[in-house]
Amino acid sequence: MEERQALLSFAALSQETRLGIVRTLVVAGPDGMAAGAIAEAMAVSPSNVSFHLKELERAGLIAQRRESRSIVYSANYDALSGLVKFLMEDCCAGHARVRALLEQDDNCCSPSSATAEGGNV
Repeated sequence: MEERQALLSFAALSQETRLGIVRTLVVAGPDGMAAGAIAEAMAVSPSNVSFHLKELERAGLIAQRRESRSIVYSANYDALSGLVKFLMEDCCAGHARVRALLEQDDNCCSPSSATAEGGNV
C-alpha cells in the first residue's frame, strides 16, 4: 500500500461514525448491509450515514453493490488487510515482537477470521 492511500484510509477512519460503520460491516461479512440497516445499527439518520459511506468508499475501505432497489455496502477486506500490513510492516518492522505477530497471523483481516473470532474487530 502506498503512503498516500494509507493516509486517506486513516483519515477516513479517524471519525467515530465512520470507524463504527467499518466495524459493523466487517462483522456483517461479505454479504454486507443495506444503507438503511447501517443507519439503524449506528443510530444515525440515513443522510448522515450516506455522507460517511461516501467517505469510506472514496478511501477504498468499503464497496457498494445494487441489489434490487437497495444499495448494499460491504467491507473491503483486501484494503483493510493492506492498511494493517502497511502499519505493521512499514511502521513497526523494527520491533521483533510486532513483526512476529504479523508473520504469525497472515490473514488477520479476512472475513472468515472476523466471524471465527466471534465478530470482534
